[in-house]
Amino acid sequence: MHAQTQRQREVLDFITRYIDSHGYRPSYQVIARQTGVRSRAGIARIVSVLESQGLLTRRRENGHFYIDLGRPTSGEAGTYSINWLDVPDFETHWESWQREPISLPSFMLGVQIPDRMRAYRVTDNGLIGENICEGDVVLVELRQFPRDGERVVAVLEERSSVLRRYYRVGAEIELRSADVSDESEAIRMTADRVQIKGVVRALLRPEL
Repeated sequence: MHAQTQRQREVLDFITRYIDSHGYRPSYQVIARQTGVRSRAGIARIVSVLESQGLLTRRRENGHFYIDLGRPTSGEAGTYSINWLDVPDFETHWESWQREPISLPSFMLGVQIPDRMRAYRVTDNGLIGENICEGDVVLVELRQFPRDGERVVAVLEERSSVLRRYYRVGAEIELRSADVSDESEAIRMTADRVQIKGVVRALLRPEL
């Protein structure tokens, strides 16, 4: 079922654009201001209709409502199924236990949107200084525009992926390891040769 009125479509389109560009959910106040609805109560009514149509979900946490797009994929109550991040060298570092998505309890995701989370197997020890080692698994929020200093998974020249600290330097992107004292050792490429896949939100360490 789809939104039936123009106002419902406007609200849904704004929420979608906001999450895609910011990586988190807008508040009722922000939605009301940007869509011209006079009050948060009016937005709450529209969101309720969109929720009944299966176009989004909302949950209350610490006295605030959070909005997610669609209905999260879950197995047993309180768990989410997280797919693996699509990177070109995935199969190079692939293990048998990576055949299926990872099942995680909801508390591990916090306020993150389950549908925007992916698992990534760390390919080297570039961030070992931050206790992130080769073979670890990190949870990555899909986001193409990180802030300076954030840990990101980046694909280099469509061939290989790395986990590094992100910095924008003019027209170039610099990807730094945890222990680089000499800046010449950092990975530095023009932005068109680097694809940012997402920002790290959590660390998992498999028992193998």
